[in-house]
Amino acid sequence: MNERRSSQWYGGDDRNAYLHRAWMRRGVPSDAFDRPQIAIANTASDLTPCNSHLDEVAQSVKLGISEAGGVPLNLPVVSLGETQVRPTAMLWRNMAAMAIEEMLRANPIDGVVLLGGCDKTIPSLLMAAASVDLPAVVVPGGPMLNGTFRGVPLGCGTDVWKLSEEVRAGTLSAKLFARSESSMIRSRGHCNTMGTASTMGLLAEALGTTVPGIAGTPAPDSRLLEGAHETGRLIVEMVAQGRTPSTTITAASFHNAIVTLAAIGGSTNAVVHLLAIAGRLGIELTLDDFDRIAAEVPLLVNLQPAGRYLMEDFFRAGGLLAVLDQVRDLLDPTAITVTGRPLVEYLDDQQIWDADVIAPRTRPLLDGAGIAVLRGNLAPTGAIIKPAAATPALLEHRGRAVVFDSVEDLHARIDDPDLDVDASSVLVLRGCGPRGYPGMPEVANMPLPQKLLQQGVRDMVRICDGRMSGTAYGTVVLHVTPEAAAGGPLGLVQDGDEILLDVRGRRLELLVPDEELQRRRVPGATSDAFAAPARGWERLYVDHVLQADTGADLDFLTGASGPDVARESH
Repeated sequence: MNERRSSQWYGGDDRNAYLHRAWMRRGVPSDAFDRPQIAIANTASDLTPCNSHLDEVAQSVKLGISEAGGVPLNLPVVSLGETQVRPTAMLWRNMAAMAIEEMLRANPIDGVVLLGGCDKTIPSLLMAAASVDLPAVVVPGGPMLNGTFRGVPLGCGTDVWKLSEEVRAGTLSAKLFARSESSMIRSRGHCNTMGTASTMGLLAEALGTTVPGIAGTPAPDSRLLEGAHETGRLIVEMVAQGRTPSTTITAASFHNAIVTLAAIGGSTNAVVHLLAIAGRLGIELTLDDFDRIAAEVPLLVNLQPAGRYLMEDFFRAGGLLAVLDQVRDLLDPTAITVTGRPLVEYLDDQQIWDADVIAPRTRPLLDGAGIAVLRGNLAPTGAIIKPAAATPALLEHRGRAVVFDSVEDLHARIDDPDLDVDASSVLVLRGCGPRGYPGMPEVANMPLPQKLLQQGVRDMVRICDGRMSGTAYGTVVLHVTPEAAAGGPLGLVQDGDEILLDVRGRRLELLVPDEELQRRRVPGATSDAFAAPARGWERLYVDHVLQADTGADLDFLTGASGPDVARESH
């Protein structure tokens, strides 16, 4: 076995080793410094309500680490609460990843257990672990239990969008809408729809970074603590065997994650997160890989927003391994997990216990359910759409643009009775990309004009350089690149321009002659709304963030720096 990394701090009898040991003693036995030192990167925070239970999960991880002969060390790290932070949690995903990476590298640790749940926490933890390349394993925090309202299940996130539109349409009272608020969040845990949090927990398992079978376990379920305990034991074994992200996460792992994303009807946000994680590992992954790999993958999971049920039902029906068993022939069998064994070995004897929730391969909910990548003169380097969450009749559409120069412009005019818009119009929102906002907020699923809602319209084609919540739905083209703030053609669209959406043909075209586009300039109302921070993280972010088609990481954070620290602290 190679010398443990922590011995570079604790080994020897010189002054520096004395300092490192003495300040850590505080009641621990002397032989503690001869054992594997395991950090628990814990994103628990009262301001990240979906992760507030992770302190309890950490206790089970600690028991497992101690039982296996390691020393557990709680390491609180940057936590991003999707529902709380402004202007958007995505602005700080890269900052969280950088801070976590640096703390893992700077401290005397040999391995790390990553505790996350809310949307950006698992991506930032995996980006950090990939860059520092210490043995690392994820424990997903798990979804909340199903809530009910008016006698039916209430989907966290998805029903916010639905109910709020019903209020604006005049079919639901504000009083009833407010009453639903306390019904939606029934227990600890993250969103119970197939939003980004659920998606990234499941994709962490598909990537091979969790104990197989743990992802999707509801947060209040005691089996989550059992899995956390097992994970604590596993990380000590991983340290002994030198099993790091660079040895377990491969191109085959990302292939399996993309197959999984399509089969579960997962969040579009997973695209930017998987691209960013791959970038940290130096694995070549492109938008085209998502389209190519997922083209023939069927949608098997009947969960909101692309279906009917919720995550508690998914777990009851057999969970992720039952889904992967159905698409086993589409998986790359060479991909291994943190246990050192191939992912496909865990699919034997998996069963579907409720075929309404998890459809068998012979009766898929939808054929070819993967996220579609669109290109054309409106998105030269790509845009994406989730057909499973869209209105089929709108997947091939031609309509007049109604353009909004910023989120503020949208909110000010969307319900104007004089707005020149009808059901065939295409709503265009720009200035919401990584640079423009900054941070690429979840605003692409624009609210529909109130006058159209009152006419019964419930979906329209919408186009944006921002993102949408994984809990959202609709015929929404998002992640348009280059974004308007980076010189993309979205900044040149004018009211009345015709736009063609052809999902089957993978096209997104602005039907304006090239010579006309070359004469146009970005309107002042658009450029004036672009972010122009003078200092701090926002300034650093705007100056260095990459576009969505490569993962929206910072240009100087792609790749890995490894675990080595050359200099002493004293």
